[in-house]
Amino acid sequence: MIFKGIGEHRPYPDHGLVTTRDWANVAPRQVRLQDLVTTKRTLDLAQLLADDSTFYGDLFAHVVEWRGVLYLEQGLHRALRAALQQRGTLHARVLVLD
Repeated sequence: MIFKGIGEHRPYPDHGLVTTRDWANVAPRQVRLQDLVTTKRTLDLAQLLADDSTFYGDLFAHVVEWRGVLYLEQGLHRALRAALQQRGTLHARVLVLD
């Protein structure tokens, strides 16, 4: 299994970070794919395979840690690409919510 779990929504409260600029203040770190719970069930295969899929966005995935669980909020395509390349970790900005 690639992820810890597959979710359909964000179970944590709104954190107010919307834009890439908002997330820029959160330092990136490595997270293990097997520790992540996704917040989306579907993906766009064309976006997954695109060479420039991160060109206009943040270079790092966005993860929210809430109640000890790491939720992958943005970056599902990056995470799957990492798994396809047999990498077990992903660089992500991890926002810790109390």
